[in-house]
Amino acid sequence: MPPNRGHPVSGGYLYEVRLASFTIEPADDRDEGAAEFEGHLHRDGEVRCGAVVGDEIVDLTTPGIGLPGDMIELLRSGQGALERAADAISEGQRLSLDEVRLLAPVPRPTKVLAIGMNYVDHVLELGREAPEYQYWFNKQRTCIVGPGAPVVVPRVSNLVDYEGELAMVVGRRCRYVSVDRLTDVIAGYTVMNDVSVRDWQWRTPTFTMGKSFDTHGPMGPYLVTTDEVEDAQDLSIRTWVNGELRQDSSTSQMIFSCAEQVEYLSTGFTLEVGDVILTGTPAGVGASFNPPRWLVPGDVVRISIEGVGTLENPVAADVGDP
Repeated sequence: MPPNRGHPVSGGYLYEVRLASFTIEPADDRDEGAAEFEGHLHRDGEVRCGAVVGDEIVDLTTPGIGLPGDMIELLRSGQGALERAADAISEGQRLSLDEVRLLAPVPRPTKVLAIGMNYVDHVLELGREAPEYQYWFNKQRTCIVGPGAPVVVPRVSNLVDYEGELAMVVGRRCRYVSVDRLTDVIAGYTVMNDVSVRDWQWRTPTFTMGKSFDTHGPMGPYLVTTDEVEDAQDLSIRTWVNGELRQDSSTSQMIFSCAEQVEYLSTGFTLEVGDVILTGTPAGVGASFNPPRWLVPGDVVRISIEGVGTLENPVAADVGDP
């Protein structure tokens, strides 16, 4: 049966495709350097784009398909590129996921924007009142790593925390986006861990330093196009640390919806293809426990969002050069 070729939605077409960035490299060949900034061309091999089908991936850069190897360029190519990606699911040559190394779906985002205190249950656990206005901060794009890459506990702090989050990826350059146009401009969703160095975060009201340490933006395992997600405001979201459930909530707990977030941001500035928007975290972060339960080397963090995917990353000590 041919794949779903999409359907008209307001200003464009959507295709049921799970997109990934990868290199052809067995996962077992990863070394300590795997946590380096994934936006740079990997020394391990050329970065490619693929369509994930079960435990296999179709290389969309092969001559017979001819799509860009860079995710942002693929999204910029528009409807025709997504149509070819959908066709490739049934027609393209597949590789086992064991033969490749998945990277962050967008290894080098144009911007990484994150909203704070956006879940009712998280605000309650902090003893705060729900914000009247949206509270935004930046994560530096050099924090991005993919599934399986280690989250490094920096030598300057041991107050490292997890935050499971649904993330949106912008697929169309836009400004002044009304709430009813979300699927016109958002290419899809992925899972992120907004890793936070709490003492550095709390030093300043902007949060940027504490949110931007290298490796502290795990993303993946793939980008799920918006048509695969029936209702982004009704998805279960769970986080485990070493198999212990820490966060167990729903995106229905968001104070400001995904569409309201895009409307708010695009009122102030242009959103570009490849921008990543983190939509907030629910209750259960490590800082909320008494005593706090910080991440330590040897831990494994797993975040699962219904219909979007599961992201898992180990935690490691900082062994980089001084």
